[in-house]
Amino acid sequence: MANFSLGKFPHVDLCDLLKLEGWVESGAQAKVVIADGEVRVDGEVETRKRCKIFPGQTVEFAGQRVTVIA
Repeated sequence: MANFSLGKFPHVDLCDLLKLEGWVESGAQAKVVIADGEVRVDGEVETRKRCKIFPGQTVEFAGQRVTVIA
């Protein structure tokens, strides 16, 4: 499983995380896959595109998984 470092930021929006990880090509595509229920946060389907992801949370999409770290 991969890690995503927030660096100096306290959180990252879910749609931005999908783009930063390269899982989607655009913000519009990120919003569609989130709205369609294809993304899980900590094992639960998440449909809020601007859901704030904090250190310790795990995001899954299309067979890929990343844990957010500080």
